[in-house]
Amino acid sequence: MGRFAPSTTGEAHPGTLLAALLAWLDARAAGGRIVLRLENLDHTRCRPAWAPQMIADLAWLGLDWDGVVEQSARRRDHEDALDRLAAAGRLYPCTCSRRDRTGGRRAPDGGWAYPNTCRARPLPAAGWRASTDALRVRLDDGPIALVDEGGLDLTQDPAAEMGDPIVVRRDGVLAYQLVVVVDDAASGVTRVVRGKDIAPSTATQVALQRLLGLPTPAYRHHLLLVEAHGDKLAKLHGSAPATALRARYTGDELCGLLAHAIGLTPAAVPIRPAVLVPHFDWSRVRRDDLVTRWDGSLSYSA
Repeated sequence: MGRFAPSTTGEAHPGTLLAALLAWLDARAAGGRIVLRLENLDHTRCRPAWAPQMIADLAWLGLDWDGVVEQSARRRDHEDALDRLAAAGRLYPCTCSRRDRTGGRRAPDGGWAYPNTCRARPLPAAGWRASTDALRVRLDDGPIALVDEGGLDLTQDPAAEMGDPIVVRRDGVLAYQLVVVVDDAASGVTRVVRGKDIAPSTATQVALQRLLGLPTPAYRHHLLLVEAHGDKLAKLHGSAPATALRARYTGDELCGLLAHAIGLTPAAVPIRPAVLVPHFDWSRVRRDDLVTRWDGSLSYSA
């Protein structure tokens, strides 16, 4: 069972569509199932209108799903996981801000590592729901040995290198690292295909799976579409929203362009995703990121 799990914080962009295509091809080529999970818990960034638009944009590309899950409908399971972590003595309130971490030690994801400053703080007597501070999970110390299917070494001591993860933000929003592992297990996900920008979080997620007694799926992390900003690269986001893509291309045309750019087809000709399924193989997918430009149409360079 596979899944594609975009956040509904804006329109789909080329990177979204490529990630969806690769997750879908991975599942369909193996004769498997795949669900679409709309990650919409962050009320400060998600809008209700983005969810149906995401579904429509993915259908326009030619992708279908064996189920659609809205993360916001799964609060009970998320709270149950928090109850279990609290009962195991793993939850603690944290008063530290991002500013407190700034200038400290860099984490594998490029951010500032959290030094587990508040580990000794107890939960309120009334339980985690009564906390007005952010909540973190105390992870086990020590390395987690992990290599993904593409050979990417994900080995990490997440408690030391990233720091204990936030699972409930100060504003009450349930955080990504917890809900992603709970939702993957609930859907029976056995394969996670996603962009390599998420790779540094994998060891943290495996640590949470182990604390909750949840299975660990197989992981594969793929290339990103990036755009140049001076002397550095950044993920391609708002510069090419789905509305602009749909005004310029048909779904088959964009699918053909993406398939050619990553090495699946010899030419950028219109094609349906289903046509790619019989010959899909990860050995044909390029591994390096693609510099992507939008000037009324998409162009790529290595």
